[in-house]
Amino acid sequence: MTSILYAALGGAIGASLRYGVNVTSMKLFGANFPWGTMFVNIVGSFAMGVLIAVMAQAWNTSQEMRIFLTTGVLGGFTTFSAFSLDFAALWERKEHALAMAYAGGSVVLSLMAIFAGLWLARTVLQ
Repeated sequence: MTSILYAALGGAIGASLRYGVNVTSMKLFGANFPWGTMFVNIVGSFAMGVLIAVMAQAWNTSQEMRIFLTTGVLGGFTTFSAFSLDFAALWERKEHALAMAYAGGSVVLSLMAIFAGLWLARTVLQ
């Protein structure tokens, strides 16, 4: 139960930060391209890499703190950091084909799923 609370607290912080980046990005650059989302995904993936390495090699981090920072803060901040971490884990285990299948499948199937969801909702609501 405490793990869920740590994830929830971190998620609230991360989501609030993402919202702030998106609002600021739209004010600075307009709404023609999702600069804010791209920024949080790249920065969040970088931060995930740094955090995972530092927590594994330098910090004596509790499981709760790991959950708070990775699943919570970065999971709430980005829409991509967990995906990036999963891909990196497969790649570093030398499971390159599986990593590529995961990346390709995740992107293609997620894009197909969004259009399927749009179609279903629009069909039902007509």
